[in-house]
Amino acid sequence: MQLTANCRSSGTCPRTHPGTRSSAGSRSNCLLILLICAPATLAESAPCRAITHEGSDYTVCEIDLRHQVVKFFWKRPNGQPYGYLSSLPQSLGNRSGPLLFATNAGMYHPHYRPVGLYVENGRELVRANTKPGPGNFHMKPNGVLYVAGEFAGVVETGSFLKQKPRADFATQSGPMLVINGRLHPRFARHGGSRKYRIGVGSQDPSTLVFAISESEVSFGEFARLFRDKLRSKNALFLDGGGATSFYSPALGRNSNLVPLGPMIGVYEGAK
Repeated sequence: MQLTANCRSSGTCPRTHPGTRSSAGSRSNCLLILLICAPATLAESAPCRAITHEGSDYTVCEIDLRHQVVKFFWKRPNGQPYGYLSSLPQSLGNRSGPLLFATNAGMYHPHYRPVGLYVENGRELVRANTKPGPGNFHMKPNGVLYVAGEFAGVVETGSFLKQKPRADFATQSGPMLVINGRLHPRFARHGGSRKYRIGVGSQDPSTLVFAISESEVSFGEFARLFRDKLRSKNALFLDGGGATSFYSPALGRNSNLVPLGPMIGVYEGAK
């Protein structure tokens, strides 16, 4: 989110409406179309599912970097920010299949520059931010999501800077939600502000899981989702409030209401 933003998205999914009764022939044709098209649609939307935890609903997308491709985006070739998730490339040519989903890649300033470390295609475009300050980003410890080929990780910022792992893509955000299996020490069990939220957790060196809340939740609730339900030893808050955005052509979802800074696109791997 922009550090000056003070709004929130609706967080609701598109609803289907009952249709009119069709003839038997029409029903047969529709069934045939569904049978033909369903496998491709299911294959494209397979990483994402709806779950409920502690009474709150979430969209969860679990990806395996051996089968899916993760890429970060900030600026177009002309230097202008992409701004909206629907503006991202729908494929990466022969390097990938279609775009499965896209979401925020961390917090940004009003001119869309990332607040902290940002690496894209192996180039460090913004340096790590370890300064104290207000807001969620500076609720230490914060952390880094990084991707290197078929491997990825979510680690506390200090550990990332000390270990210096190879990173094709990296983004710094905060706070960490789960650190080595423990919740962030500043999270109250049920108290604190409630907002729409996006986060990412690591399950193993090749598996990431993204979660988007469909209602307002506290940091404590969101962190327990990753630790207890999604089996993430480490998890990072990416953004929330009005900047909470999720786009998936296969699912018919586009909750991107305000321009964004850095973004994450997840693509089906090349066949």
